[in-house]
Amino acid sequence: MNRIYVSLGLLLGMFFSIGAQAAKEKNKDRPNVVFIMSDDHANRAISAYGSKINTTPNIDRIADEGAIFQQNFVGNSICSPSRATLFTGKHSHKNGIMKNNSFWNGNQTLLPKEFKKAGYQTALVGKWHLRGLPGNEFDYFKILRGAGHQGFYYNPDFLTKGDKDVKQVNGYVTDLVVDEALRWLEEDKKEENPFMLFVKFKAPHVPRLPHFRYLERYVNDTIPEPDNLFDDYQNREIYASKANMKISPAKINKPYGQCDHDKNIYFQRMTDEEHRKWHDLRKEEDEAYQKVFRNLGPKEKKAYAYQRFMKDYLRCVDGIDDNIGRLLDYLDQEGLSENTIVVYCGDQSYFLGEHGFAEKRFMYEEAMQQPMVMRWPKGIKAKTSVESLTQNIDIAPTLLDLANIKVPKDMQGASWKPLLAGKTPADWRTSLYYHYYDHGKHGVPRHEGVRTERYKLVSFYTDGKYELYDLDKDPMEMYSVYNDPKYKEVVAEMKTELLRLRKFYGVPDAYLQAPYKLPK
Repeated sequence: MNRIYVSLGLLLGMFFSIGAQAAKEKNKDRPNVVFIMSDDHANRAISAYGSKINTTPNIDRIADEGAIFQQNFVGNSICSPSRATLFTGKHSHKNGIMKNNSFWNGNQTLLPKEFKKAGYQTALVGKWHLRGLPGNEFDYFKILRGAGHQGFYYNPDFLTKGDKDVKQVNGYVTDLVVDEALRWLEEDKKEENPFMLFVKFKAPHVPRLPHFRYLERYVNDTIPEPDNLFDDYQNREIYASKANMKISPAKINKPYGQCDHDKNIYFQRMTDEEHRKWHDLRKEEDEAYQKVFRNLGPKEKKAYAYQRFMKDYLRCVDGIDDNIGRLLDYLDQEGLSENTIVVYCGDQSYFLGEHGFAEKRFMYEEAMQQPMVMRWPKGIKAKTSVESLTQNIDIAPTLLDLANIKVPKDMQGASWKPLLAGKTPADWRTSLYYHYYDHGKHGVPRHEGVRTERYKLVSFYTDGKYELYDLDKDPMEMYSVYNDPKYKEVVAEMKTELLRLRKFYGVPDAYLQAPYKLPK
């Protein structure tokens, strides 16, 4: 009898061993996915996009060894809606996240859910920033909590799947996110399964607190100003002039380095030693500013505010780029690079002083454009440049298509697979739809619009007002030509296209009714 049990045990062991090996063989050709996203990273601060203000060698590695998307845009330039579009492949009105405070519906079709159904091991580490928690679409998650679910820069709180309580972790947030991503790859990743890992940074979102090791960078540099930093907001509708997004001298009357430790929630997260170190590194800069502040005019104060904002912004970006390098190096060392799709993008872009702004939201180029680079040595030729109009609704269907997973019918985007092969389909889109829904404290009205290769029509529908920009002649969008008789036919064509896109994407008429109130 014992011989029978032993033989049966050996047979079962062989069966499971053969099954595991078969699964491993089946999955060895399926690409892994590492999807890296930052918060508010502008194209102008990425050297692969021609930055004149900083260098990002590791983001450039992804672009140089893969593809860069030259005309990639979001459909709603604000954090939570952009993240929801990534996961759903749908515009905001379809996925339900039209504003940052919209409730997340995890029961709909989701990118990680489709990968998990196809046998992938799925994980998310870092900034979630959707109202509600991730569900079973992730085998594992460890997400930032606190500060409005945005997370703290120093010694942040994390919530791990399966835990009821958040736990504070000592360290700097950008480093900690990659520490955990590398730990998951090293300890939790199963060899027999392909994996999909989301790595999501908080930086360089406000309040832009860099790690100490970067605080001495750029100190003696003068960051070039955009030509329209001192925009007078003429030659267009009133909305840009009324928006509460401007770089303001009033915001640095008390320099950033002198925040009250007892009242500022971000500085409260620092230890006393960290707080002293921060002030010691800021001291010389703060004292120099105090000596000249009263003698500066409004323009000079704004120029100073721009320099201060930009230097901290770039220091945060440096932290992102260095940590992306850690991820790429690990993939190289473990022999995973060849068949791993690595994507880097911002959740949207950001105004870096253009139009005097330090924000997003408007349909203008600097906020609407989304940086996007992608590497997959096995499937994408190095130095591929995609020039076609692409949008963040395309990300989910693209990744599914590249992994040979069926794209759900309710996803509204199109796969970039042919574009990455250098072939633009004859029926590829010639226009993009945009819709911003959140009146909010920033004073940016609800608006929708259409962008083509050359023109952009913005509809401030709550007041029946429009702006039209000829991007060939006016790439900085300083002069609306909506009322110029020479553009009468263009206006008619763009309005027709806007109506077509609204119908094509199923935008309810009820969403176009909210009134606009001017900020006080």
